[in-house]
Amino acid sequence: MSDDQIPEDSKLTTSKRRWAAEGKFLTGRISRPETERLPPGQHLVKNWPVLDLGQQPVISIDSWRLEVRGLVETTLDLSWAAFQALEQSTMVTDIHCVTTWSRYDNKWKGVSTRDLLDLAMAKAEAGYVMLTSYDGYTTNLPLSDFAAEEAILATSWEGLPLTRDHGGPMRLVIPHLYFWKSAKWLRRIDLLPADKAGFWEKNGYHMYGDPWREQRYSED
Repeated sequence: MSDDQIPEDSKLTTSKRRWAAEGKFLTGRISRPETERLPPGQHLVKNWPVLDLGQQPVISIDSWRLEVRGLVETTLDLSWAAFQALEQSTMVTDIHCVTTWSRYDNKWKGVSTRDLLDLAMAKAEAGYVMLTSYDGYTTNLPLSDFAAEEAILATSWEGLPLTRDHGGPMRLVIPHLYFWKSAKWLRRIDLLPADKAGFWEKNGYHMYGDPWREQRYSED
């Protein structure tokens, strides 16, 4: 596209320039060498262990919805077809569970959280996210972490549809935090002005959950 073909400013481009000026989605994370890839206290696995609250909701694709609300310019209520019609991304990331296992090089496909935020447009006062799942599970995140470069709303793992036991048809993946922050069976995303504890955070787990700082529990 030549300079004289640049489109006029839109709500999206104006907002993105504001985010850049404010450093809105900078987390301060750094790239780590291979020798520092495994966080302290973790061990590698080749399988993918299943952990949940004891129930795995049955979610029909026909009735599936994803809401984005709170401090956004545009409230979203997406059907499965509408979600699938969004730009699709692929990511390859590691995952680290607070129960001490880690798995390298997981291939995901889905919608980048940044692309979803481009539609909803976070308001300037939004600083945190509360995630709510179909099983009633909740967990909290800073908005900057929800919008991290490798964060994805995943519908596929290793080339196959995400299975129900691993959070299908769609789950969040935030690879740089402990995996309890990557809510399974995601139903709603609320943008908030201040941090608020979710399920495990109310039950003794750390409010943030950085694996490299071993922020497993509230006193860590």
